[in-house]
Amino acid sequence: MANILVVDDEMGIRELLSEILGDEGHAIQLAENAQQAREARAAGAPDLVLLDIWMPDTDGVTLLKEWQRDGLLTMPVIMMSGHATIDTAVEATRIGALNFLEKPIALQKLLKAVQQGLARGQEVVRAPVMAPRPIMAAPAEEHPAPLSSSSASMFSMPSTALQMGARVGAIANGEPQQGYTLSFDLPLREARDAFERMYFEHHLGREGGSMTRVAEKTGLERTHLYRKLKQLGVEPGKLAKKGG
Repeated sequence: MANILVVDDEMGIRELLSEILGDEGHAIQLAENAQQAREARAAGAPDLVLLDIWMPDTDGVTLLKEWQRDGLLTMPVIMMSGHATIDTAVEATRIGALNFLEKPIALQKLLKAVQQGLARGQEVVRAPVMAPRPIMAAPAEEHPAPLSSSSASMFSMPSTALQMGARVGAIANGEPQQGYTLSFDLPLREARDAFERMYFEHHLGREGGSMTRVAEKTGLERTHLYRKLKQLGVEPGKLAKKGG
């Protein structure tokens, strides 16, 4: 599931995009003008932004320039318009927009553009998620009170590195450890993506790569499961061989 911000001054467009993308399993935040979009971005970077060009207060290209100038253009942005010229689309792309959709937006074009945008966002964050962090022993005085074995394993290191998901599953199933490290020092979105990757690889290995059984175990529709695995860069075929 991705967090997607939809910015459009037309209520009908906002509701339609919210319904379509919500059905795809995404969490949708709506903004009807540039000011609401600024406030939403200030609260935290979404995974993707669908941004209308023509709006009454500040147009989408100007808002895009603001985010780029202030170092806030850290997420993929897809521009939308029913009246924009080619020059406008080129300018938006030059500033940093990932794609441009012409209204009325065809369903397949929308879903493809969103999928590509989320994949691009994953490419940006994948390297720091996978990079192992150094583990150092904490001084004894940091934990004067006795801890249970489970608590000690989680909080005995200053980086609070937590070995989870795929490593635990691999140990339980006698498979080779994959060496993923999930650290509480990561930004929330990166930590969530890392955990989801471990989670699905664990279940795929456990179920021998069976998408039907994994869908049942995780409570996801098969279509959503396939899309999620592709987004996370998980290859069921390789895990099926390991499980077999």
